[in-house]
Amino acid sequence: MAETVPVRCPACHREHRYTAPVYPCVCGAPVTLPVDRHSAATPVSYRVWQDDWVTVCCVSCGRSGEWPRPELGCPCGTVLRVPVAEGRGPAGRGGAADRDTAAAPDTAPGDTAADQDAEAARKATPDTRDAAAATAMAGAGAARPPFRSVTIRTALDAVTATALYLRWLGYRDVRRADQRPPSGIGLAARGVLAQVDPAVRPATLRDVECLWLTAMTESADCLYFSLAGYANDARARADGLGIPLFVLDLTGTPRPVNAPADALDTTGSDDRAS
Repeated sequence: MAETVPVRCPACHREHRYTAPVYPCVCGAPVTLPVDRHSAATPVSYRVWQDDWVTVCCVSCGRSGEWPRPELGCPCGTVLRVPVAEGRGPAGRGGAADRDTAAAPDTAPGDTAADQDAEAARKATPDTRDAAAATAMAGAGAARPPFRSVTIRTALDAVTATALYLRWLGYRDVRRADQRPPSGIGLAARGVLAQVDPAVRPATLRDVECLWLTAMTESADCLYFSLAGYANDARARADGLGIPLFVLDLTGTPRPVNAPADALDTTGSDDRAS
């Protein structure tokens, strides 16, 4: 369960009650961002892309994931960056690493089948845990859990919604793209590039072609997510190239707008079973 903590604005000294967001891990368990009670919130004076993300471990499977760094808007006009204990799970737990150093039970390890299973899980590497989670999701098929997103109020919310959707589709290792697209924001996962376009104008033919060319140079597939839809020639070119197009509604749910996107939304990524 997400923890509610006090956060003080350093500009006006007003104290707020803040509840950290909860995100779904690829294993299905909730990931709560662990707010660092011992550090003060800092004002956001300018944005650096790398600073907008935080690495946190899932306490259930030990998988590390990148999530949007939590922020809080103060009525005085200051945007506060809420401190997070990176790499750790909630309540000071660090996922698999901390479980390794936990106190031993009264019975000797390996006495029961449950002990043996737990020991195997502790020894699993992140790659094998990812593969196991992906295999389990692939076996579920149509029984995938419903997609849970975030309401879109800002451009960062649009990126968050897209990252959550990519993970829901089954893409692994969702992260910032190495190259920034000419417009919008780039995300990458294994074998795929995604462009998130929070602009109020429809995505253009050039936007779609630039994404496709960048993906070709990296031998990756590509997806496009737009808040304002697509120009007619952009959609026609995407259909010809087989690029899935999605429109983000304000609830944060991507809606397929062409056949490749419909197919992907229905079946999920091939990476789920790899």
